[in-house]
Amino acid sequence: MATATQAPAPADWARAFIEANDQDPEIQAHGKYFTCAYLLDMAEHTFAVRVVSGKVAQVTVDPGPLDVPYQFAIRASAETWRNFGVATPPPMYHGIWAATFQRDMKLEGDILVLMQNLRCLTRQIELLRGIGVPV
Repeated sequence: MATATQAPAPADWARAFIEANDQDPEIQAHGKYFTCAYLLDMAEHTFAVRVVSGKVAQVTVDPGPLDVPYQFAIRASAETWRNFGVATPPPMYHGIWAATFQRDMKLEGDILVLMQNLRCLTRQIELLRGIGVPV
């Protein structure tokens, strides 16, 4: 039986995400050109993430529709994100492509920018296994 864990507060999660990203050796090794802005829509909360040269420059918690620009969005239910945020994700929750093809995840916007930054973005999603998700 799985035990429910308390989700971190959105602002605390944003700080943990920035710290995990900026200290991750893989992102820092590959992230010289990792520069983009995107939205993580977790149904209960949204996060606009701006990355410059592999470092998270800003995370805006629950932005309004015109508050901050972003190039693409990754949208899924809170349940899908919760499954991404466990140490060993169940099948079809180990990456955005599996969740897009088999679950409720949707990729929207400028997918070219997503693809240009896919390795580092994939690593950022993997960081959720350590820091959890705020939903």
